[in-house]
Formats: sequence, structure tokens, C-alpha cells
Amino acid sequence: MATIKEKLADSLTILKNYQDTHGDNLVIQGADTLGRTHTERLVNSGYLQMVIKGWYIPSSPESQGDSTVWYVSYWSFITAYLDKKFAGSWCLSPELSLYFHSGNTVIPKQLIVRSESGTNNVLQLPFDTSLVDIKAALPPAVVQEPRYGVRLFPIEQALLMVGPDYFRRNALEARTCLASLKDVSPLASAAIDGGHTTRAGRVAGALRSIGRGSMADELLHNMRQVGHTVTEVNPFEENLKMEIFAESPYASRIHLMWMKMRKDVVAAMKVKPTYQDVDSVLSMMDATYVKDSYNSLSIEGYKITEGLLERVRSGNWSPEKDEEDMERRNALAARGYYQAYELMKQGVAACFSGQAPSQLYVSQHREWHFQLFEPCIRAGIVKASDLVGYRRHQVYIRNSMHTPLNPDAVLDAMNALSDLMTKEEDALVRGVLGHFFFVYIHPYMDGNGRTARFVMNSQLVTSGYPWVVIPVERRQEYMSALEQASVMENIEPFANFIASLM
Repeated sequence: MATIKEKLADSLTILKNYQDTHGDNLVIQGADTLGRTHTERLVNSGYLQMVIKGWYIPSSPESQGDSTVWYVSYWSFITAYLDKKFAGSWCLSPELSLYFHSGNTVIPKQLIVRSESGTNNVLQLPFDTSLVDIKAALPPAVVQEPRYGVRLFPIEQALLMVGPDYFRRNALEARTCLASLKDVSPLASAAIDGGHTTRAGRVAGALRSIGRGSMADELLHNMRQVGHTVTEVNPFEENLKMEIFAESPYASRIHLMWMKMRKDVVAAMKVKPTYQDVDSVLSMMDATYVKDSYNSLSIEGYKITEGLLERVRSGNWSPEKDEEDMERRNALAARGYYQAYELMKQGVAACFSGQAPSQLYVSQHREWHFQLFEPCIRAGIVKASDLVGYRRHQVYIRNSMHTPLNPDAVLDAMNALSDLMTKEEDALVRGVLGHFFFVYIHPYMDGNGRTARFVMNSQLVTSGYPWVVIPVERRQEYMSALEQASVMENIEPFANFIASLM
């Protein structure tokens, strides 16, 4: 007779086989898919979580109460559930379609979808999220985004169909979508076909507001030459002229968020420079190293002691000879931190000899990250090729509603960040926003937090400010402030947090 462990192993094998044959399918519909006995056993043991009755997502026993599993599976569930319910005849509302088109990666609290078979009911989902399907017409053509198969209004149709309040309440999304337009002709065609004169005038005003006057003129001309009377109206509360119009919505979004957040950082950071020369800065960094490395590594979950840090610093750490050190994750992390810190010191010295501090970030952030994990390469834990370039896989932040950008968007976003860092004259803004946007993009599979703190401090110390140590005791406050900035686009808590440490 099989033991309990053997039965569970059989059920896990069934689950693995299903995922292997369905492309790591994150959604399981119906207890009969795996068999009712296996499904019940996997749910009871924590390897499946029920989303709603009859719908399950894979999990692990230690993830009970952790929202990450749900956020990872969210869009896969939404697509599978709606495809089943409406036979593929559905799409997100115009407002939520622009949410997607703008590169917003935050899981929405309430998702509104359209279907001609809609029920106008609210479906409650895990972690205070919900789905509303309304009975409404679909656009003439629905676009399907490639990653999850989510069905959307085309961007041109969505910009026309949202109401005037949208441009005030969701200005970031609206401007990002307007900035990503390559050609106004599809928008003009949709407006002409639908007779949307008022809506076309609103979009024309919005385009002119962000600096796309020629597109606004073309839209108005196209409408008027076929006999429509159109009055241009600016729906935004303020004009915000954009300097670039990137094809990537992710790059445009980061530029717009920087412009929006900058004034709040300036208002919060009232600190004056403390250090005047390279010797005083490097001495300060030496004196801060143990405290900083202890706290920075502890924030990431490493168990670090001052004795270990001093041993690494003094050179009494040799993984080639010490088998115990080779196997110790904490020692490898400590050694990598020391190497990155020493490299940072060289870069700081170069800035006092004429290199622009922003270029220190642009030229060295990849190398700081590499040095953090170089000991793991020598120990055979990490392949060197895994540290070349930015990540090539999706990554998630535990318990965060913010999902870092998809791998295809990372390079555009990081190039936008480098451009913004280079153009920004205020070192405090570069430090605070450089840190935030680095973790917002999350360009690496691991080490993003440590590298982001190097980004911040590289900009601070090269302009005479102290190295900011984020205490592990304030980790929750730190993470909460970053979440506010990522999800609510509110940088004030994070700027005030950093200011309180200086």
C-alpha cells in the first residue's frame, strides 16, 4: 500500500507532466484535468491554490498567504477564464487597453472587460482583486498582445473611446500612448468611420499638449477634408512638452514618470554637500563599508556577520583553498559586495579627476553587478554567460503588485534611464530616481537591490553627499516606499525615506 509521501509524489508527477505538455501552463481548469483525487491532494498539500471554484494555479506549501503566486498567474488566469466564458469574444475596456498599451505592469485592482455576452457581474478574485465583465460592443478589430493573449482595443480606437476624465485621471498612460504613435492615419480613419468629431478634437488637443503639433494638424485636416467640423480641445490639466517620442512605450513611460517625480524629489531633498575632496570621500566610504555591506546584504536575506566582512576585506577569504567558504552562500555574497565596492571607489576617484558622475553610472553599473556575482562564477555556482547583458527571463518581486518589465522591454527602458541620468544636473535627483527606476525595471535576475543602492550612492558621494546606508531594521519601510512609487507613481515616501537617512 502506498504511503502518504508516495501518493503525493504521484500527484506531483501528474502536475509536472501536465505542465510539461502545456508549456508550463499556469492555470488548471476543472478538477478532472488532473483527476479529482490528485487535485484535492495537491490543494490540501499546498501545491495548488484555488482561484475560484474549478480554477487552480500551481503554488508551493511555503507560499500560503503570499500574493506573488497570484500576481505571477494573474494574466494567464484572466485570458484562460475569459476565453472559456466568452469563447474568445471579449476585450479589455478602452481604459484598461491603454493601461496595457502604455506599458503599465501593475496588476489592476479591478479589471473591466467587454463582451457582447457580458453579464455585468463582479467576480471577486484573490488578494482584493476583481473582474467585471460588461455587456458592450467590441471594436471592429481586436488586437491580441503576444505574451498572455490578452485581447485589447487597438491603441487608436482606445484613445478615441476614453472619456475626457481619463486624460486627467490617467495622464501618464494617456501621454505614453500618444507618444508611442508612429502614424496618426489609423486614428484619423477610425474617427472618420465612427463619426467621432468631438473625440477627434480631444485627441488632437492632447497630441498638441505633449508637443506633437504636426500630428494634431494632420488629424484635424483629415477630419475636415471629408466634411467633419472639429473643435480642438486640450483634455489635460497641464501641458507637458515631451523631448523625445520613443517607439517603445516603456521608454516613453520612464521619461514621463521621471518628469513627474522629479519635482517631488527636489522638494524632499534639502541636504547640503558635506565632503569637498576625493580623499575625504574615499575615507568616508572606507569607514562606512562594514555598516553598509552588512545592512545591504541583510536586506537581501543573507546572514552576514561583521567578522565575515572583516575576513573578506582583509583578504583572508580564499574559495580556491577553503572548501567551507566555497560552499557558503553568505561568504560568496560578501566577497562579491567587497569587489563591487572597491570598483566603485575607483570610479568615484575618477569623477574627482574630471569624469561626469552620471557617466560613472552609465559605464559601470553592469560591472558592479558582475562583481557582485563574480565569486559565484569562480565557485561554479553561476555561469559567466548568465551575467552577460540584461536578463532574458521574466522576474517577479515578492508580494508586489508591480511586475517588472518583460525581458524584451528591458533594453529600451535601461537606455532611457541612461539618457535621463546623463541629462539630469541635480545629483540628488539622479541618486533617488536612479535607485528607484533601476529596481522598477529590474534588469537582472538577481542583485537588483544591491546594484540600485550602488547607483544611488555613486551619484551622491561624487557630489559631496554622504553614502546612504539603508538599515535592515527599516527594510519594511524601504520596501513599502518603493511599492508606493512603483504602483501609485508616488515618489514622495521614498524621497522622504532617503532624506531621513542623510
